[in-house]
Amino acid sequence: MANFNDARAEGVGLIHFLIRLVVGAVVLAVTAALTPGFSISGFWPLILGAIVLAALDFVAVKFLGVNATPFGRGITGFILAAVIIYITQFFVAGYSVTLLGAVIGALVYGIIDAIIPGKSIM
Repeated sequence: MANFNDARAEGVGLIHFLIRLVVGAVVLAVTAALTPGFSISGFWPLILGAIVLAALDFVAVKFLGVNATPFGRGITGFILAAVIIYITQFFVAGYSVTLLGAVIGALVYGIIDAIIPGKSIM
């Protein structure tokens, strides 16, 4: 029975990850569409951008102890979210954002993340 439960838990973990990835990609796509100075040029840059955002957020949480949520952690979370949105362009071709676009994008991302059900990746 232990093997069945372990396999089931891993399946749930993978499904949870995929759902978070899809929700994060949707939030990122809407953010890019609504934010001046922020563009993503296709499906794969969007998916890679969502993955990189999640990875950079994970690193921030592990090393800084701060979650990059624009509204959940006040000004520190907001600034960190803007920095992560900006830095992502250096890892993903087809993803570009200006510094002002990253700041506006962090605000838009936070608003959309609060509206869309499910926990986003950032």
